Amino acid sequence: MTNILLIGNGAREHAIAEALTRSTHNPKLFSYMKSNNPAISSLSADTRIGDYTNLDDINQFAKENRIDFAIIGPEDPLNNGAVDSLQKEGIPSVGPTKRLSRLETSKSFTKDLLKKYNIPGNPKYKVFSSMDGIDKFMSGLDGVVVKPDGLTGGKGVMVQGDHFQTKVEALKHCRKMLEEHPCVIVEEKLEGEEFSLQCISDGITVVATPPVQDHKRRFVNDRGPNTGGMGSYSSADHSLPFMTAEDAAEGLSITQKVADAIYKETGEYYKGVMYGGFIITKDGVKLLEYNARFGDPEAMNTLPILKTDFVDVCRAIIEGTLNTLTIEFEKKATVCKYIVPKGYGLPKDHPDAKSTSEKIEVDDVKDAKLYYSSVDKRKDGLYMTTSRAIGVVGIAENLEKAEQIAEQAVSCIKGPVDHRPDIGTKPLIQKRINHMKEIRE
Repeated sequence: MTNILLIGNGAREHAIAEALTRSTHNPKLFSYMKSNNPAISSLSADTRIGDYTNLDDINQFAKENRIDFAIIGPEDPLNNGAVDSLQKEGIPSVGPTKRLSRLETSKSFTKDLLKKYNIPGNPKYKVFSSMDGIDKFMSGLDGVVVKPDGLTGGKGVMVQGDHFQTKVEALKHCRKMLEEHPCVIVEEKLEGEEFSLQCISDGITVVATPPVQDHKRRFVNDRGPNTGGMGSYSSADHSLPFMTAEDAAEGLSITQKVADAIYKETGEYYKGVMYGGFIITKDGVKLLEYNARFGDPEAMNTLPILKTDFVDVCRAIIEGTLNTLTIEFEKKATVCKYIVPKGYGLPKDHPDAKSTSEKIEVDDVKDAKLYYSSVDKRKDGLYMTTSRAIGVVGIAENLEKAEQIAEQAVSCIKGPVDHRPDIGTKPLIQKRINHMKEIRE
């Protein structure tokens, strides 16, 4: 029997846990979480609640349970060096070392890597450690994007036209970012449609999973503040309605070149997930950023339709044998909609802000899948916290049916909750198709 340690406690980790426990190898799952996710606990032989900075505690838990390998869900343990720490105990991980997780934790590391190794897809950019020269660089750009160099939970990117209007405002954001981070990246604003391409890497071979489109804006029609992701969808043909086969191939090609460059640069093989956030522009596919783990919500679109045994996938990543494994996914469409407290993303003085810690009830959601995120199971029921609560996923032979399954399930969750009903719907997808058509023409 294989003993597996899962680190993380969100909906992404719930999807990982489910994929692991589906394995024909009948693995024994052990979970290390910073707060108790009842769904992950129910799938685990044992759980420990602790801090992701407490590497000694993680190691001790792993040794007590004779762990064969670990899989790291969120970015914080990667940034804290959990993989390195377990490695010293002889326990391999699906996830990069702290040095290689800079792919996500340092946007400047990634951009400079692409530049050094002449990898296509880099927007025009410059990294600044002070305000000197920012104004001059901005003056040469038609539109501006500013990003702090560090972890921001997917909410740190500021885009002209969305989060601010003028370059004077952009300079204010840069100044604020430099107060909290060592560097700020200023880059050109790109016009196009974004897609997420989660790739699996053993350091030599890189395999793409079906592309997904995420929706970060809080409210319908992409309005409101950025969130960790309000939902996402993927298509049955493993493309997206606005994409071409060449777009996906370009994203995979960039990621393969980045994996090769990481080894040349560091002498280490990248073992884990390389999740690229890409944008299709009139000049081809450009890279916005990388994450060093599965996406949340994107993991809920891809892992439930994975046909290949996930334990075999994890072993191939660790052993460097991905080239010998055929990784297959069901030809099905998926739509994920996040249930959030009504107050999620709203100012603290808003009347709905208090809804973030209230009780919810979940009735029979029939064909939909539920992935628990920031919830607290108490004696008298299930309570939300301040963040996203439950990922609701519909899976079907086409997007229309998958969206209907997800939306019907949403109505079965009672309480002061909200979601984005437009995700996966024909009007929103047609808007994306039309936008991409205009850009290509």
